[in-house]
Amino acid sequence: MARGRALTVATLGALSQLLSALAFAGFGGVALWLLSRPRERMAALMPAPRWLVVAAIASAVWCAVLYRFAPGSSQAMVARSLRDLAMLGWLGATFWPVRAPMPGPPRLILRLLVTICAIALVGGIAAHMQSAAAGAWLSPALDVSAMIVAIGGLLIVDGAARGASVGLRMPVMAVAGGFAMLWAYELNVQLIGALTGKPASTLILLIPAVALMMVPTFVLAAMDVGRERIRLSRSVATRTLVLLGAAAYLILIGLAGAVARLVGGDYGELAQGVFLIVALGAGGLLLLSARTRAWLAVMISKHFFEHRYDYRAEWMRFTATLAQGDGEDDRNLHRRVAKALAELTGSPGALLLLPDAQGAFRVAEQWRWPVGVEEGATLPLRSSFMLQESRHIVDLDAERRGAVPDGEELALPDWLLADTRAWVVVPVLHFQRMIAVAVLHRPPVSRALDWEDLDVLRIAGQQAASYLAESQSLEALSEAKRFDEFNRRFAFIMHDIKNLASQLSLLARNAERHADKPEFRTDMIGTLKISAGRLSDLLVRLSPRERRAVEAGRTLVEPLLRDVAAEMRPRRALFVGCQAGLAAWGDAASIRQIVQHLVANAIDASPADTPVQVVAVAEQGRARIDVIDQGGGMTRAFIRDELFKPFVSTKDGGFGLGAFEALGLARAMGGSIEVASEPGKGSDFTLWLPLADTREDAGTGEPIGKVA
Repeated sequence: MARGRALTVATLGALSQLLSALAFAGFGGVALWLLSRPRERMAALMPAPRWLVVAAIASAVWCAVLYRFAPGSSQAMVARSLRDLAMLGWLGATFWPVRAPMPGPPRLILRLLVTICAIALVGGIAAHMQSAAAGAWLSPALDVSAMIVAIGGLLIVDGAARGASVGLRMPVMAVAGGFAMLWAYELNVQLIGALTGKPASTLILLIPAVALMMVPTFVLAAMDVGRERIRLSRSVATRTLVLLGAAAYLILIGLAGAVARLVGGDYGELAQGVFLIVALGAGGLLLLSARTRAWLAVMISKHFFEHRYDYRAEWMRFTATLAQGDGEDDRNLHRRVAKALAELTGSPGALLLLPDAQGAFRVAEQWRWPVGVEEGATLPLRSSFMLQESRHIVDLDAERRGAVPDGEELALPDWLLADTRAWVVVPVLHFQRMIAVAVLHRPPVSRALDWEDLDVLRIAGQQAASYLAESQSLEALSEAKRFDEFNRRFAFIMHDIKNLASQLSLLARNAERHADKPEFRTDMIGTLKISAGRLSDLLVRLSPRERRAVEAGRTLVEPLLRDVAAEMRPRRALFVGCQAGLAAWGDAASIRQIVQHLVANAIDASPADTPVQVVAVAEQGRARIDVIDQGGGMTRAFIRDELFKPFVSTKDGGFGLGAFEALGLARAMGGSIEVASEPGKGSDFTLWLPLADTREDAGTGEPIGKVA
């Protein structure tokens, strides 16, 4: 057994020497790297960069002595005094610079520690220079000084951390934490030795390992990282707490086993059984009880974190839920809003109330709310007005207790106050207008609302309101488009009705003079039939469900022009010329409507004694139909900027829709309209359409568009 113990000590000694060499190499490399860094950059990163270099060099010297003489030697203790001097100098220069001097008590402690370290360093060096055996009587004094310096150093680090300025980088704080770790370890070694009367050999040999752990903090402090406060995420912190709990459990098991071995008897088996029962009970409680898990989460958030909410993670989840749900039910935006607000506070369910036609808010959607809420339950108009004006997030428990300041009663409905599952009422406001109200279910572990809950719910409600407002805007836009479509259709029909009214009015005036002529009566009957047919077509087009497919097909142009001329004869005789057999590729009704618009405009623009010509020929592989008048003409600016715009007309009482509708119909058939006109010289409107022979050769016969 003695041989095995000797072997273990030898192994630890070799490991300690190796760790000392690694620590020496680490601190030496760090010192060289710090010296090579630009001074300006180092000055921007920390208040006292030179002292950090001194601390690294002193630590390297100390590690070299550890490697040469072993950690527990008097030489190592003397070198430790040099290291402590450098560490105390860095702490004072970093956390208490000249512009922010150190307070009285810490300054007194720091001076005392520096004095002790200086005496130990000078006295130790002098003693070793005079006698090689000075360690025998020097070591106890150095141990006492090391204990005093360790305790004082921990006090200095604590004061530095408490009074550190906000702008001090977290890596600099990590260096101070490394110093505190080393001093705490050495204090623990000294205390164990003082209490047991024997040096803690194993812990002393592992001091180089603790020193090696300090090296990364020096590197991190001089790098361009960590300018902001470093915080663990909640998931990492929670897992760390779980691991610490598991470690504490193992330590308790070990202590129980040690006590059982000392006491003897069957207490060991009893302790194991008790621990097993407790562990299984705790694990089962956490696994099966949602209330216990919620209580644990609340306790962790309350006592281990500065804020209850992990704002980054919660906001990412909140916006992701609002933007896109992960289930089929979540395609409903209202349900997603209720879900997002509920998950934010840990509520298991939520109701969403939306305004009805009378202005009250009615339960319109729910997310995992248990049955029992009356369908169509409402927030009365008076309550909704008061909630919108106050913009308060309502704690229903306070309302039930009557703990509400005077003048803030919201006249909440009885069904909401009677349902104890309802916990919070959140007004969803968009630019001070309440567009929804959310009622959150009481969480498994009920708690009182605080300022953080109120702020989070207020901002989350505004964010959710933007999504609801956008959805309402889209619905309003869709409805406006339907009205606009109907209005456009009605405007076109009114334009055609105006033309028919003008034609019938002219027919009535001519009937007064020519009613006794048989040929006029025959012509009048034909015109009336055509007009009646067009009125019937207009009524059909006015129907909101009417959509007439524009079917492309072979259309003979000459019969179509002849029908238009017959229809327009009561207003003006037309000169019609058409190439024999000319056929255009398009919808016959649409082509007729375009020609009717162009001819009607030409007649309106021409004096009564001037002819209007309609000429159709094949040209450049397309059908060309020209409507030519000798009216007042138009300027090029008017043609370019206003002619084909709706509701722009040069005629008194005109709708300005004829040319606009004609161009739309022509483009729907793959054609176009050109205009050549000059003031005082008349106008020439040219309708270009595909030739039927060309399109038939290409084999195209599909529908080409829709018109109202």
